Amino acid sequence: MTHWLIAPVILPAMLAPFIVLAARYHIGIQRVFSVAGVLMQIAIALGLAWQASDGTVTLYQLGDWAAPFGIVLVGDRLSTLMVLLTATLALFVLLYAIGSGWDNRGRHFHALYQFQLMGIMGAFLTGDLFNLFVFFEVLLIASYGLMIHAGGKARLKAGVQYVLFNLLGSTLFLFALGAIYAETGTLNMADLAERVALVDPSETVGIRLAATLLLLVFAIKAALVPLHFWLPSSYAEAPAPVAALFAIMTKVGAYAIIRVYTLVFSPEVEVTAGLHGTWLLPAALVSLAIGMIGVLGAKKLDRLVAYSVIGSMGMVMVAISIFTQVSISAALYYIVHSTLAGAALFLIADLTRAGRAHLNLTLAPPIAGAALTSAMFFVAAIAMAGLPPLSGFLGKLMLLNAAFETPAMAWVFAVVLISSLISVVGFARAGSVMYWKAKSVEPEPLQDGQEAPEAPSILSYVSVGGLIGMLALYTAFAGYTHDYMTATSKQLFAPEPYISTVVDTPGKLTRDKVTKEAKDAE
Repeated sequence: MTHWLIAPVILPAMLAPFIVLAARYHIGIQRVFSVAGVLMQIAIALGLAWQASDGTVTLYQLGDWAAPFGIVLVGDRLSTLMVLLTATLALFVLLYAIGSGWDNRGRHFHALYQFQLMGIMGAFLTGDLFNLFVFFEVLLIASYGLMIHAGGKARLKAGVQYVLFNLLGSTLFLFALGAIYAETGTLNMADLAERVALVDPSETVGIRLAATLLLLVFAIKAALVPLHFWLPSSYAEAPAPVAALFAIMTKVGAYAIIRVYTLVFSPEVEVTAGLHGTWLLPAALVSLAIGMIGVLGAKKLDRLVAYSVIGSMGMVMVAISIFTQVSISAALYYIVHSTLAGAALFLIADLTRAGRAHLNLTLAPPIAGAALTSAMFFVAAIAMAGLPPLSGFLGKLMLLNAAFETPAMAWVFAVVLISSLISVVGFARAGSVMYWKAKSVEPEPLQDGQEAPEAPSILSYVSVGGLIGMLALYTAFAGYTHDYMTATSKQLFAPEPYISTVVDTPGKLTRDKVTKEAKDAE
């Protein structure tokens, strides 16, 4: 058992209270410890990803209690990949928050930021459904505070909507967990995989209901139509660094679907056979279409970026809903790409505020640093729209290849290609209005809740440039990353090593042994 596996969870959990208690009034100290913590996260994530790259499944048992009775963290290719992606994104977003001064516009930004990272890392590493719920709540509670950071009526209104929708999801999650525990007596995912496979096909109502509720909960987290209404306002009104970090939040929902429906409710399990394929693909195609139509019809740049996130999640969910090894590898590839591209676009929208009183897609005076900002927008828009030569184009090719032999091939090809064209038109319209067709007019007065524009700092540009550089590297090493995603997908569809590592550990206290000892004691 390696103790490094719990480090991505423990590190931010220790940093957050330290920042609150020891550096509450010293923003410089907060920044130093927060950046140092994220850098350590990256180093740890790289080590864990390297360890898992050969197929090794790592287990950490809290208190040395074996599953299914104890809390376990599990590191495989998928979980360590997502941890590394989160840590990398967190660094660039944090640097931008510092460079733009967003972290100093409200209270406890860095502490909430660390708690947010704790929740996200825990959700990716946990080995049981109940602690997945716990980490969901940790990251959501932190995100509530980050959502309304710096205040404002519009931000507070969007935050309330965000809270209510996610509380609904949390309630459904609890119902699903109760139903699963009532049917199986366990919530450990590896243990569930064994027990669900033994459920009598004639007694499937309870387990199918629980599996359906779980899918609904994860669809809310992934902003899948018709459960996407919370995202546009929430992401558009959130502070730019917060919205950029939230680019990974929807991926937590996608990760949960991939993990649970390959490990526990896999297509081979008779009691839940065909569950994910009945409505997930149509909903994903509609999400993709609505997201890109929103890009075309958006009246503000931040709304445009928010709708592009919905569209990108639709693309990811289309790949997941096909549910083959090839399609899951395409989904994983596109998850990394869309996270980096979406975060970059949110930060670029904030850079565009320089010289503008608003982000309306209307003619206005030229913005400060227009040449560099517009160049960054051009590259990020190409990536998000899926044009060559960047990774979005490669991700879409992988998705279309996965859909080639499916019954819904025509629908997938039509929606993906048409929505790509719509997104190109939408991004081109926004770019031309914001950066090219600027004219000499009097600046409009600030509206309620809007901040006065400030000239971007060098660190802000470095942060956005880092994200764009990561997209370029991701494209340059597409062959290696594709091979890694393919290996990850194969590991997901062959979960026996994962299950045996978690539930067949040496000296494991088995359920039968516990029952026997209880009877002997009586």
